[in-house]
Amino acid sequence: MSDKPSVLFVCVHNAGRSQMAAGYLRTLGGDDVEVLSAGSAPKDVINPVAVEAMAEDGIDIAGNTPKVLTVDAVKESDVVITMGCGDACPIFPGKRYEDWELDDPAGQGIDAVRPIRDEIRRRIEALIADLLPERAA
Repeated sequence: MSDKPSVLFVCVHNAGRSQMAAGYLRTLGGDDVEVLSAGSAPKDVINPVAVEAMAEDGIDIAGNTPKVLTVDAVKESDVVITMGCGDACPIFPGKRYEDWELDDPAGQGIDAVRPIRDEIRRRIEALIADLLPERAA
């Protein structure tokens, strides 16, 4: 891992979970971490309920655009976190892979998305503590 770790979040549509995770890591990790997100079958726009849930926590992801998962994005990343995309993500030796089992916010109302958002934040805070231990000291 380089001085500045890079993390790629991958979900099928890159419109909900991966966008929320990227939003949290960009905000909470600041300039100390590089953040990417992508999807194996990206939608055209971010899930508006995910945008609303993140806005409630003071994070604006409304201007983000879903992106297609590429081999280069995986190669460039130190950590690859998948969220329900199965085997769509290419595997490269030497990379750290995690699969976060999270409910899909697609088609859900705000009351169902809030717990997903909160779980993502909890996992991001743990990831930051692991990747940037000097911050915890």
